[in-house]
Amino acid sequence: MGLLASFTALAAVASMGTATAAPATLNGSWAPFSRCPVDDPAMLAADGATDTAICVSSHSASGSIKLGNTEVPVGASDLQVGVVNHPGGTSTVVSPAGGALIADSAKVPGGLLGLMCPNDVPVISGICNTLTDVSLNRVTATIESVNTPTGFQLVAGTTTGKPILTLPVRIHLQNPILGDKCYIGSSSDPILLKPQNATQPAISSEKFAGDGTPDTAGQMNRLNLLGATQTDTTYAVPGTNGCGLLGALNWAVNLKTGLPSASGNNNVTLDGAQTYVATMNKPRDQAPDAGKLLAQYWHSAVR
Repeated sequence: MGLLASFTALAAVASMGTATAAPATLNGSWAPFSRCPVDDPAMLAADGATDTAICVSSHSASGSIKLGNTEVPVGASDLQVGVVNHPGGTSTVVSPAGGALIADSAKVPGGLLGLMCPNDVPVISGICNTLTDVSLNRVTATIESVNTPTGFQLVAGTTTGKPILTLPVRIHLQNPILGDKCYIGSSSDPILLKPQNATQPAISSEKFAGDGTPDTAGQMNRLNLLGATQTDTTYAVPGTNGCGLLGALNWAVNLKTGLPSASGNNNVTLDGAQTYVATMNKPRDQAPDAGKLLAQYWHSAVR
């Protein structure tokens, strides 16, 4: 018990919490875009003639992600970015403060016993033998953004079988013994998810006024892509880092879960994705200040 207590106490000392600001609440048709980075310099600089700024939001209530030998449930996830479209079909993705993806934590089935045990190494087996306490065994997993997404393709979101964007993430594993800095993937070696629609979304559109009020003659348009199941089987998964004091438990988690894991051995599924895209109806008419006007509209919808 002394060994377990030492791991737990030292991991707790090494852990630090962070706080994030709550997203804005927006009126009407703007509601899904609570974190759109309209005030980012790249978005504001979009003139509407050569470069156009749009807001993109995608929400999924649940799903799962397989990493090596382990399948982990995915909590509700909310992906939001700004996109500046350039001539020639290229674009720049802009992440909001706090990252493009925010996801709820989910419990890892089997907890720490499932991630590390059984194990023949005395130090690890000693920990395994003490995991009768539910709170010590419980592990939560959270998908977190690292770096900025790339390669956004709007057309891919309207059909099936084509990557919509590349989303760099890491998986945050939290447990009293693993500590608060245990991750699968990192900013320098992320998991690169390339979600695509496995099923066809229901497609519709609506016009709205700058403040979000429905208006068939409004200045804004919202494209709705609803209900698709999104998947990816192409990503590779790196090993863990920061698990236990000074990463002492990285190898134990890697060994049991089969990490690192090459492309083709992993998969992610997001259920019932609700994707929305907000654009100005006639951005050229607002040149060269279309990006600034988009930001004004967004702020006018804040409740």
